[in-house]
Amino acid sequence: MSEETRNQEAADNAQNNETVESAVTEEQDTAAETVAANEEEVTNQEDLEIISLKKGDTVKGTIVKIEDNQAYVSIGYKYDGVIPIRELSSVQLDNAAAAVEVGQEVECKVVSINDNKESLVLSKRAVDSEKSWEDLEKYFASQEAFEVTVADVVKGGLVADVGARGFIPASMVERHFVEDFSDYKGRTLRVKVKELDRENSKVILSAKEVLEEEFEANKLKIMAELSEGQIIEGTVQRLTQFGAFVDVGGVDGLVHVSEIAWNHVEKPSDVVSEGDKVRVKVLKVDPEKGKISLSIKAAAPGPWDSASGQINIGDVVTGVVKRLVNFGAFVELLPGVEGLVHISQISHKHIGTPHEVLKEGQEVQVKVLDFNPSEKRVSLSIKETEEAPAPSARPERSNSRDRAPKEVLNNPNVSLSNEGLSFTLAERFGDKLDKFKGNN
Repeated sequence: MSEETRNQEAADNAQNNETVESAVTEEQDTAAETVAANEEEVTNQEDLEIISLKKGDTVKGTIVKIEDNQAYVSIGYKYDGVIPIRELSSVQLDNAAAAVEVGQEVECKVVSINDNKESLVLSKRAVDSEKSWEDLEKYFASQEAFEVTVADVVKGGLVADVGARGFIPASMVERHFVEDFSDYKGRTLRVKVKELDRENSKVILSAKEVLEEEFEANKLKIMAELSEGQIIEGTVQRLTQFGAFVDVGGVDGLVHVSEIAWNHVEKPSDVVSEGDKVRVKVLKVDPEKGKISLSIKAAAPGPWDSASGQINIGDVVTGVVKRLVNFGAFVELLPGVEGLVHISQISHKHIGTPHEVLKEGQEVQVKVLDFNPSEKRVSLSIKETEEAPAPSARPERSNSRDRAPKEVLNNPNVSLSNEGLSFTLAERFGDKLDKFKGNN
C-alpha cells in the first residue's frame, strides 16, 4: 500500500469520526430539548392543576373567539370559558359581537363549572351589574350627566346598557316631540338618572333634562350677545296662529304676526314656512323672562321707502278697499301702503256711511290728493275719478199774478201792487200814529 493511499484512508477515518461525533452531539441536544419541553409541560400541568374554580368566583380573561350566540374567554384554565349571549349584557343583543370583540379583556363571574365535560360558563353581565349600581347611585345622588349608547328601540322609548337595563321614556329623549325613534339605535346620548330602584332593577334615564340645561345655558349666552336693533339671520322653527318662532343661533325668538310683513297677514303660514331662512331685526331682549322679540318686516325696506317713486299727487291708480270706518275708507295702493278716502270724497251724492257704497276687498279707482311718505299719509278721492252728475233742472218760478187765485183779485183787502200795499200800510200806521199823538 502506498503512502498516499494510507494518508487518504487516515483522512477518511478522521472525517467519519467527526461525523459520528456530530451526530452524537445532535442526538444529545435533541434529547436535552425534549427533556426540557417535557419538564415545562409537566410544570404547566402542575400550574393548571393548582388553579381551582368554583361557582361565584370572579375571574379575568381575554376574548379569544366570538360566535353569534356566545363568546369564548381564556382565563388560564385547562379549557376556555364560554359567555352565553344572555350573559354578555343586561339588554337584549342580536349577536355576541355587539357586546365584545376578540382581544378584549373582560371580568366575569363563574356561573357553572364541570371539568368532566370541560364546561365553564361565565357571566360578564353579573360583574358589570354589580359595578354599575355603585356608579348609578353616585350619578343619581349628584345628578351628574354621563354618556350612554342606545342599545335598542322599544315601544315607549329607548334602552341603554348601563350595567343594568336603563330605560329612556320617549318623553325624556328630546326637547321636542319625536314621532319615529328608529334611527336612534347606536346613538350616544348624555343622560341623567331620574329614578333608581335596585331591588326591582329599575333605572329610568333622561336625555331631555340634559338638553334643557344645555339649552338654557346657551340661551343666556346668546341673549347676552344680542342687542336691540341688531339685524341677524335665523331659521323659522315653528308656526302658530299668533306668530313664527325663529331660531337665532340656538335660541328661539318670536316674530309676532303683525311683524311678519308690512301688509296685513291673516296667518303666518301665508307668508313663511318652517325651515325658511329669514333676516330679522331684534326688537327686544328680556333675559329675566327668557324672551326675544323679533321682526321680519323691520329687517326689510319699508313699503313707504319705495312708494315715493311710485305714487304722485294727481295720479289716478287702482286700489283695494281694506277697511271701512265711519269717517271713510282705507284703500291699499301698494303692499303696506294705505291711503284714506274721506267720506266726503267717496261719492258725489250724500251718504251716511261708507258701507252704503263700498265693501272690503272691493277694487276701486282713486285719485291721489295728497302724499306725505315721511308721515306715511295719503289722501285719496273716489268721486274725483268719476264724472259729476248733471244738476237736476229746477222748475221755472211762475209769476205771482198767475199763482194768485182769481177770486182774490176781487178782494178789497188785498193789494197786489207795490203801490197799493204801501198805501194801505201807511194808511193804517198813520191812523195809529195820529191817535198816539193825540193822546199825548
